[in-house]
Amino acid sequence: MSTVETQPELTEAPAGGSILEVTGLSKSYTTTGHGTTAIEQLDFSVADGEFVTVVGPSGCGKTTLLKCLAGLLEPSAGEVRLRGKLVTAPPPEMALVFQDYSRSLLPWLTVRKNVMLPLRVGRAEKHDLAQEALDAVGLTDFADGYAWQMSGGMQQRAAIARALAYQPKVLLMDEPFASVDAQTRAELEDLVLRVRREFNVTVLLVTHDIDEAVYMGDRVVVLSSRPSRVKRVLDIDLPRPRDQLTTKSMREFVELRSEIYQDIKSESKSLRGGAVEVGVEEA
Repeated sequence: MSTVETQPELTEAPAGGSILEVTGLSKSYTTTGHGTTAIEQLDFSVADGEFVTVVGPSGCGKTTLLKCLAGLLEPSAGEVRLRGKLVTAPPPEMALVFQDYSRSLLPWLTVRKNVMLPLRVGRAEKHDLAQEALDAVGLTDFADGYAWQMSGGMQQRAAIARALAYQPKVLLMDEPFASVDAQTRAELEDLVLRVRREFNVTVLLVTHDIDEAVYMGDRVVVLSSRPSRVKRVLDIDLPRPRDQLTTKSMREFVELRSEIYQDIKSESKSLRGGAVEVGVEEA
């Protein structure tokens, strides 16, 4: 099995500094002689313990951004720093939850062994870390089953448990609820908000769903159409803990949702000559 080179353990972040800093980040691709710029001159930061969500028009380069942040893709320009150290490979203090849970879980391993897989500690500690994570996501009774025996929502819970067991300082999530039904999506949103508090982890979540971005985030980074730039960053001043019914019925929630929707709608029109493809329905 191939391995991915990781950076050495990072030192503590400077007092008052951001845990994750993105400066002038750009990424271009060249295929069959044609160049395409996915993201261009992105600048934003994430504070320690913060929950930041990223939204933008479909195809604007959100996943490209996430891969650059995770050290899986080398940027064409600019830099990413985690706790002050330049990211040039996947850092050991960062974990990534992918959108397609069916590909991230190994079908021949039990759920417990899938969760234990990335851990580089003694066997007893592996078991304890995995059990704590499985308990946190409600999979205690399914630990010795196999992913293919579970629903999509439960498989994504297992993927989240594996990331939590790794004990990351920063958790990156790439549209992690896009492949599940609406009810399961709401349950997983609340699950992530809860375990984020319990495990004291910083989260950056990429999503195409505006409601989700506002509901979960402390701030929302809105991206423009390709080549993607930071269009604006909004503070989400909604009380926590949040509730699917109470929070989403608040006037402030509706106003923030509408504001972001208008931003993305204008970008989608410029990209596709009037077509709109964002995570809410036009009224």
